[in-house]
Amino acid sequence: MPKIIWLLIIGMSTNVIASSFLWPLNTIYIHEQLGEPLSAAGVVLMMYAGAGVIGNIVGGRLFDVIGGYKTLVIGMTFALGFAILLAFNHEYYQYMAFLTGIGLGHGMIVPVFYSLAGSLWPEGGRRPFNAMYVAQNVGVSAGTALAGIVAAFHIEMIFVANSITYLVLFLFAVIAYRGIQERSTSSAQVQKSKNFKQQNMSALAILSVGFLICWVAYVQWLSNISVHMQSLNIDLYYYSLLWTLNGLLIVIMQPVMAIVVRKWVTTLKAQLITGAIIFAGAFLVLTQAEVFTVFLLAMIILTFGELFVWPAVPTIANKMAPKGSEGFYQGIVNSVATGGRMIGPLLGGMIVDHYDMHTMFFVILSLFIIAIISFAMYDRPLRKSNKKLPLQS
Repeated sequence: MPKIIWLLIIGMSTNVIASSFLWPLNTIYIHEQLGEPLSAAGVVLMMYAGAGVIGNIVGGRLFDVIGGYKTLVIGMTFALGFAILLAFNHEYYQYMAFLTGIGLGHGMIVPVFYSLAGSLWPEGGRRPFNAMYVAQNVGVSAGTALAGIVAAFHIEMIFVANSITYLVLFLFAVIAYRGIQERSTSSAQVQKSKNFKQQNMSALAILSVGFLICWVAYVQWLSNISVHMQSLNIDLYYYSLLWTLNGLLIVIMQPVMAIVVRKWVTTLKAQLITGAIIFAGAFLVLTQAEVFTVFLLAMIILTFGELFVWPAVPTIANKMAPKGSEGFYQGIVNSVATGGRMIGPLLGGMIVDHYDMHTMFFVILSLFIIAIISFAMYDRPLRKSNKKLPLQS
């Protein structure tokens, strides 16, 4: 991998470490420390995720207009500024406002890293986006582990650690990325590419349907499934163990996945369909889960599904994007992912409240039928316009 991709990996991991100091403890802090009801904590998390959606779109568009370096600096300035304010002011309404500001800044940063990875290593195909995906998972694992250590001293130290991490990220970015120059595109190329924008946006919209469903399903593991496991008297420690295994598998399986996508599942479309089928398999196993070992099996299957889907979608978005719109397309797919994380717990919770957990599993399984159709059909608008999309990884 080129040196610049390694620098982007460090930046992406640090960004996710910073955000991972806060998100695991948001509900606990708002409910137990501030004495607010769980619904109030839910409002704060919805606002944070909503700001992330807006940040994804804004960050992606700014990448196309002013470039990656300036957009990263702007996004990191937002995140750092609001993180410092939160470190010193964290009553409920202050918490709500400043966490929303952090969500906006964090949202601006993520699509820029993906866009930079694709533009600075275009010959890498799927690999630069896979690198960003792995970097995010490393950041989540490291951040949540560090958050537990810091919170053991005092929970309010979390806010200080969050602001210090964003400061480190800001200084690193200013120094390491100052010389970054994205591959430029001539105005003639940009004008020519606009002819395909309508077909490309149609294809991206169809792709996003499947991507959204996959995220809606995935976040059930972060919300409703954790409650389900506790109702079966499975200790919270074992639930945390599932995510430790998830992070380890993502890193360990990279060499195996490289062989699989090179020799067998060779097209990006095939990777999407395979991943969605594997996701569905994980939920099929969950319908029979009553002991920890079955949840463990379902998590292993789920992890293999995300290894196929999560890196493939930004890779396809990069290939579909007209020249000069790469950031906007990355902003779209990242906002879809954030939207899935936002509505997934609410949708799953409503189904469980009105029916039961098993009904939720079967609803998710039925939604995967739509996701598979979406992944199978997303490039149809491009085929109709006689524009061949390069689907090889």
